[in-house]
Parts: sequence; structure tokens; C-alpha cells
Amino acid sequence: ARIKRQQAMDNSIAAKADFEYLYDKPYEDKGKVRVAGPFTVESLSPHREIGNGENGGSLDPVRQARASNGAGDFTHVMLEELGKAGIQQMHKDQRIKFRSGSLSPWPGPYVDGVADLEPPEGADGQVEAGGEQQAAILIGPEFGTMTRTRLVEAAREAAEMNAAALICCAFAYDPQATDMGRYGSIPIIKARMNADLHMPLANNQKTGRGSNLFVVFGEPDILLFEDENDPHLIRVKVNGTDIYDPQKGEVRSHEPDELACWFIDTNYNQESFFVRHAYFLGASDPYKNLRTTLKAEIDADAWATLKSETSRPFHPPSTGRIAVKVINHLGDEVMKVLPVQEKK
Repeated sequence: ARIKRQQAMDNSIAAKADFEYLYDKPYEDKGKVRVAGPFTVESLSPHREIGNGENGGSLDPVRQARASNGAGDFTHVMLEELGKAGIQQMHKDQRIKFRSGSLSPWPGPYVDGVADLEPPEGADGQVEAGGEQQAAILIGPEFGTMTRTRLVEAAREAAEMNAAALICCAFAYDPQATDMGRYGSIPIIKARMNADLHMPLANNQKTGRGSNLFVVFGEPDILLFEDENDPHLIRVKVNGTDIYDPQKGEVRSHEPDELACWFIDTNYNQESFFVRHAYFLGASDPYKNLRTTLKAEIDADAWATLKSETSRPFHPPSTGRIAVKVINHLGDEVMKVLPVQEKK
């Protein structure tokens, strides 16, 4: 009776009230200048729907599609693709290469595979003798993010294997995992897998050396210091990025102008990254079109701060930490969390 009464009330309101759905039909204000287009917020969820079969078993559409194409387990498929494509670094001529046929599964509890790295080439273009090294491979979850706990477990097993490095491939990383670049003497190289790998691999899918299915982006070199005009304020400077080359066993540094943009969450809560400062590098004048569109008087000094490797000053965070996210021109991002003590 209560449900019927509520339905009658709803029908009465719907019949006599004026209403209009406004999604995709916003009111236009001619007095405002639009400075941004439509945008979406994307998130990698660790959950997916799995149906129930008629005999009580589970129905997983992703696994069924992969099985119909003759593909195997997700981890084994990713190891095969990794062996074909290699791992692309920031520049086109920088790629982590594996010796042909050396990448194979590993029967350990945490490490998924091992591979022999191709020795680096000398100044004369010849392969250096005695430069062979073995890397441990960790494949992240098919749906979800790579956690710091799993990285630590795999790095510990890689150390027991005497591996030169741990190469982790995942679609996304937890903030705590993003900030982890080494475990003891084992360097951890974090590569991001292309979202195309979520799709069942068809025969015509682009794979191989030029597909950039696995891209590694190094740890940002961040400097935190007090503001010269007010010691109660702090500033952040991005000096570039550091990328570990496992083939040569050395760290390569890249300049800030090789980055596309970087953001700061000045009060990071370890749960979500909120962009409070945004800076754009690389392009000669990324705001030229916006400045023309606004047709207004622009503060040149304030405008110049938008393209800088040094942030504007800000107060120390109440959470005790800030987060800096750096994005390169390939769209790959990496985040670093810095502890900050609030001054009294």
C-alpha cells in the first residue's frame, strides 16, 4: 500500500510539474568566456562483473574472449608481448632490449619471468664483452593497480635470484608503489603497459618494436626548499628525471624541458591526488591561444609562473606530505611523495 501511494504521488507530481533534463543542454551565458573544453575523469577500477553460469560456474567474458583467440593466461600473454616489444624509454633511441629467446616464465611465488638483457654497445658500436645481466620480470594485475607490498615481495625474490634489476610492468601503480625506485641493492624499473593490452590480442594488432606497449618513465628529480622571501613558505623545483639503464648499470638524467607538465598536491592525503599547482613546460608558449581568447589585460609576471620548473611558494601541508606528479610528452606519468614538516 505504501509503494502504491508513493507511485501515485510521483505520478501526480510528474503530471503537473514543469521539468526539463539539462544534461547535454546547459544554459549558455554569453557574458562568460569558455577557456576549456569538455573533459572526463578516468579511473582504473580493480573490480569487474563476472556472471554465473547455468551449472554454478563463473562466466568471465574477458577470459572467454582470450580463450577463443587461442591466447593463454594473462601473465603469459604479457610476457610474450614484452619479449616482442621490449620496453621503450623517454627517447625513441632508448629501449631496454632482451636477448632473443631469453625471456621465460619463472616458477617463483612473486616474480613472473626472467630475461637476459642485451649487453650495451660501446663507443665503436660493438657489443661490450662480459656485459650480460639478468632481470627479473613482474607483471601487474590485469584489472587493478600495482601495490607497494607486491613490489617489495618481488624485489626480495629478485635479490635472492641475484638479478641485476626488477622490471615491473603494470597498467597503474598505487601512490606508495610509484614512489619506490629501489629495494636494497635492487633497482626497480616501473614500466606502464598500454591500455590496448586490455583488449584480446587479434592477429592484426600492432605489436613489436615500434608499438610502445611498454614504456618506462624515470623518477623525477625534485628539490624542496624554503622561499627566499618568507621562510614560513616552501617551494618545489623539478630538475628533470632520472632513468636507470639496466644494460649499462647507470642512471641517465634528463632536463626539465623534456617534460610536458608537472603538478603539485600541496596537501597530499595519501588517497587521492588533487591538482593545486599546475605548470607546463616543453612548448614555447602553451598559453598563447588562451591569452588571445580571453582578450583581457594579462599580468605578465603571473602568466610567466605557469611555465616554470620552480613552483610558486605555498604553506607547508597539514598532512605532513606533498605529492609531485610529472608527465612526459608520451603521456606517461610518475608521482613522487615528499615529507614536509610544518613549521611553528
